[in-house]
Amino acid sequence: MKIRLSFIWFLLLPIFLSGQELSPIVKYNSSTYNAGNQNWMISQDANRFLFFANNEGLLEFNGSAWTLYPSPNETIIRSVKVVGDRIYTGCYMEFGYWVRESNNHLKYNSLSSKIKDRIVDDEQIWNIFSYEQWIIFQSLNQIHIYDTKSGKFSEITPKNGILKSFQADNSIYYQVANDGLYEIENGKAKLVSNNPVVVNNKIVAIFSTDDGLLMQTQHNGLFTFINGNFAPFFSDVDDQIITSSVYSCQQLSDKGFAIGSVSNGVFILSSTGKLKYHITQYKGLSNNTILSIFEDADENLWIGLDNGINCINLKSPIRSYSDNTGFLGTVYASLLHNGKLYIGTNQGLFYKTYNSNESFQFVKGTKGQVWSIFEYQGTVFCGHDSGTFIIDNENATPIFSASGTWGFVKIPGRPDLLLQGNYYGISVLQKENNQWKFRNKISKFDYSSKHFEISNSRDVFISHEYKGVFRFKLDENYMTCSGLTMLKTPKKGKNASLIKFDNHIYYANKQGIYVLDEASKSFHRDKLMSSVFEKDEYTSGKLIADGSDKLWLFSKNYIHYFTLSKIGNELKKNTIPIPLSLTGSMLGYENVTRLSNSVYLIGTTDGYYTINLNELRFKSNGVSITNVTTNKLDEKLISCSIKETGEFESDENNIILNYTVPEYNKYIYTEYQYILEGLQSEWSNWSAKTTANFKNLPPGDYVFKVRAKIANSDPKNMAVYRFTIHKPWYANNLALIIYFITGILLILYVHKAYKEYYRKKEQKLIEENNLLLEIKELENEQQLMKLKNEQLSSDVDSKNRELAVSTMGLMKKNELLALIKDDLKRTGTDNDDKSIKSVINTINKSISDDNSWTIFKEAFNTADNDFLKKIKLAHPTLTPNDLRLCAYLRLNLSSKEIAPLLNISVRSVEVKRYRLRKKMDLPHETGVVEYILSI
Repeated sequence: MKIRLSFIWFLLLPIFLSGQELSPIVKYNSSTYNAGNQNWMISQDANRFLFFANNEGLLEFNGSAWTLYPSPNETIIRSVKVVGDRIYTGCYMEFGYWVRESNNHLKYNSLSSKIKDRIVDDEQIWNIFSYEQWIIFQSLNQIHIYDTKSGKFSEITPKNGILKSFQADNSIYYQVANDGLYEIENGKAKLVSNNPVVVNNKIVAIFSTDDGLLMQTQHNGLFTFINGNFAPFFSDVDDQIITSSVYSCQQLSDKGFAIGSVSNGVFILSSTGKLKYHITQYKGLSNNTILSIFEDADENLWIGLDNGINCINLKSPIRSYSDNTGFLGTVYASLLHNGKLYIGTNQGLFYKTYNSNESFQFVKGTKGQVWSIFEYQGTVFCGHDSGTFIIDNENATPIFSASGTWGFVKIPGRPDLLLQGNYYGISVLQKENNQWKFRNKISKFDYSSKHFEISNSRDVFISHEYKGVFRFKLDENYMTCSGLTMLKTPKKGKNASLIKFDNHIYYANKQGIYVLDEASKSFHRDKLMSSVFEKDEYTSGKLIADGSDKLWLFSKNYIHYFTLSKIGNELKKNTIPIPLSLTGSMLGYENVTRLSNSVYLIGTTDGYYTINLNELRFKSNGVSITNVTTNKLDEKLISCSIKETGEFESDENNIILNYTVPEYNKYIYTEYQYILEGLQSEWSNWSAKTTANFKNLPPGDYVFKVRAKIANSDPKNMAVYRFTIHKPWYANNLALIIYFITGILLILYVHKAYKEYYRKKEQKLIEENNLLLEIKELENEQQLMKLKNEQLSSDVDSKNRELAVSTMGLMKKNELLALIKDDLKRTGTDNDDKSIKSVINTINKSISDDNSWTIFKEAFNTADNDFLKKIKLAHPTLTPNDLRLCAYLRLNLSSKEIAPLLNISVRSVEVKRYRLRKKMDLPHETGVVEYILSI
């Protein structure tokens, strides 16, 4: 009967705990870390890097990047343990350790390969411990003990199989199936107990206490073992744990316990066994089967699941309530009143007792969108899509339903009145006979009034998202408005809002935050407050006054709140480094409610979370450079050493540097800033990026520096990496020396060439001048020659004239003589006188006188350069008469003119010309005169 009731109570537990705020949970699924689903064991090194024994191999997480190292024999890694600078792992028939190389990657070294003959077939290493100089590897068959100093191995092999091994303070225990609990002492097995408790129950974990041991069993809860006696260790969750199958368990730094079950999530207990949290998949875990549990150096609880990895920030000042069912919805408003926490969502109004594990209860009649919850004079008002409700515990009484109600504003000096902003204008609520009722709507103003405030002088300012800021004045009875004005500044803006804080009205939009000047009734920009929207930080201008001394607003990467100075009038800015991507707040509808002096509730799209400002501490782990890679164009990345100065060739000038802060808190936002000395003169802007990429760096020496901060905290340290990019081979020192020598030689050569050039040019000028002189002389000689030729030509012409005159004279003489001879012949014919014949003979002799020919010949040769000799040489067969004919033809005389000179008839001249042609053997088409003239 007891078991049955316990089982029913266990089934109802999720309902009872559905209103519990839990520590933040960071989820990593297999697609995030790119490895297998199951994670069997977890460990952490001195740098706070985490290691997981994963189905696919050894998984490393440095806070920014996941790296998977496949197992050496491609089997599931079941165990991992960091000891010093080594990471020991165990898998199927293989165990060894990983060491970090200079490029920060891990390299595996096998230990089991040295004792292959001692490895049992199908043996798997399920647990690893470190004790002084020894490393203990536990399988289900035996325990291997490795001495790190001597390098020797020893084994403990029980008769039955080993269920599990444990380390409690300075002792190593292991449980043998159906046998009992043993301790390793001096390298040998020593029976601790064979009590039925350890024989009949599988032990999951053993912890040391002041008096003895505390043992967690798989199905029967906790037992103490003191002085050889076992006793149940009662807790308020024994029944729940008993009905669960416990698979893993870890004692926490606060002496509490984290108990992981199969299919029922994880239980967080106090040191006295009181249940603090029971976290299941329903409440935020990725999976209900817990394979491994590990508390890191920052007291975060890491859970290796059957499907993924979760990190629970147990020490976080933030607690979250997530509604995975959609029952609650998006939270738009909240209020703590008389010990009741009211939550207004898009599903309606809900409540529960504050600081209890009760589930939220729905307030009947409020189904739909709740915009605001407002407490005034002990009355709780609910601004709803349906109008206005008054809330009394779980009861909702409607008092206005003409339109939806956005929110409520007090009227200075009129405690009996209350303004409410509606979908269509502003209306007045009045308290009569201790009851609040709708009194009237403000006439002459019908615009939506989501954000509005009233000044002491009854001036009302309304922020309308699509129109801007309105201003009007209310009459004394708060019935009607006058002087309705649209302000020119500030401008309208998306998600803008308006609120009163410390008797000042503030307006916020993308351009900044403005404060109202009461005297001029105009807004002016506040430089200090507007700085929160610099560097593209604006997401929403929603201003929230929490009812105390804080004014809240949200930006892309931070939550800001301004507090009143205790001395001056200035506001003090405070920053919480929680980015919008993690808060999950509804843009334009962010809401903050003060629950106590230091605890504040912030609504989200799937519930809410609370922040304890007094516990909000920003301690930053040191930043470190995790990887340096280079690559040539179109080639793969090459990992480089990060422990020594980098030396890179000129074509390896594309460099990627990765850095990280091993911070695992869900709501901690770490920012980085870097500088590359040698290229940059100023630090980069603060950013969440964990990679710096430099392309096409010129040759030179560089120093890369990176630092990190959380919120406004000072950087803890600075990581430095120095590297050099060498000059290309054609620009190194040897090449420069060669270039220098070559340059000198080239200069000498050029000098010599120029010298030779100018020498040749000078010589050429001399030669040209000489040539010019020679040409001048030749020109002079030619001029003289021309003059001589002209003189000769003149002489020739003179001679030709003389020859022509002589020839003509001769011709005239011969013609005269011929006429005389003809006359004499006629006379002689008549008289036949001998004297006449004598005269005729004398005339014939005179006509054919050779002396005349000789004189003509000499004159002809003188005038025509020995023409007769040339033609005689060309035609040796020519007779003197032929030459004489040629001479006359050369003078271009006609046959009629030649006949008297030869004392023959014209017909005889033609015959002589024909014969001359024959002797010269001239072709038919060539004239004899033409030929003679051409010689």
